Order: sequence, then C-alpha cells, then structure tokens
Amino acid sequence: MNSIDLVSNLNQETHSTKEALKIGSWMQKGGFATMLGIQVQAARPGWCLVSMPITEHHLNSVKITHGGASFSLADFAFGLASNAAGATAVGLNAAMSYPAPSKAGDCLIAEAVEESRSKQTGNYRVEVRRQSDNGLVGLFTGTVFVRGDLISQWIDS
Repeated sequence: MNSIDLVSNLNQETHSTKEALKIGSWMQKGGFATMLGIQVQAARPGWCLVSMPITEHHLNSVKITHGGASFSLADFAFGLASNAAGATAVGLNAAMSYPAPSKAGDCLIAEAVEESRSKQTGNYRVEVRRQSDNGLVGLFTGTVFVRGDLISQWIDS
C-alpha cells in the first residue's frame, strides 16, 4: 500500500469513527439510556465500548445488579455496534448469560463486536465486564436485521 492509499484509508476510518460516535451520542440521549447512566466510550462501525456505573437503583432484591440492567447495557452496545456503519439495524434475537455478579459501586464496561454481517443480517457478541478487575459478568449474543433506511434519517428527524 502506498502512502496515498494509507492516508485515504486513515481519512475514511476517521470519518467512520466520527459518524459512529455521532450515532452513539444520539442513542445515548434516549430516555432509557440516560436513566440507566449509559455512556459511550468509543465506537466505530461494527464495534463499540460503553459503560454504566452501578448504583442502588440497578440492584435486585438480593443486592446484586439486576439482570435486566446488565442486559440493557449489553443491548445498547449491540444496538450501537450494529447501527454504527450507518444502515438502520434492528434486533431479531438476543440472549445473555450471567457468569458472575456485580454490585453497587461497580462500573460495568460492555464491548460489542461484529462477528458477521451480510446485506440483511448481522451477528454480534457483547462481553460485559467489571471495570475494577475485568471480571466477566455477562455474555450476550444478538442478531440484527439490516433494513434499507439510513440511521441518519432517524437522527435528523
């Protein structure tokens, strides 16, 4: 690869990352994500890193993080990673296992990774970990349907 191609690729990656972060910022402003305290840390097409501090409001009756709170963080990451390329993608299926607990005071980090993508579907894996010790507290997998419209149409509406 010559230097002109390298610069062109870098500019394209920078544009893609900026667009992905714009989409993440828009998604983060949604009422539910705001209520949960979800924050976008980094994003690019097919990948993102998001966080959520765990408070007393995120706990279940036995004082560990409610599975729905962890699932919501993973689902947000799944949504951002699958929409970050610009085409609107909606969930078809999702599942999550919870190998270890988290508690109030923890900060959870979710990393979503695109495993495969075609014109119509995409498969993603999201790992949710405690920031303090990198312990795995959730493993999420999901499939999206890629629609024909652009996510920018929703941002601008």
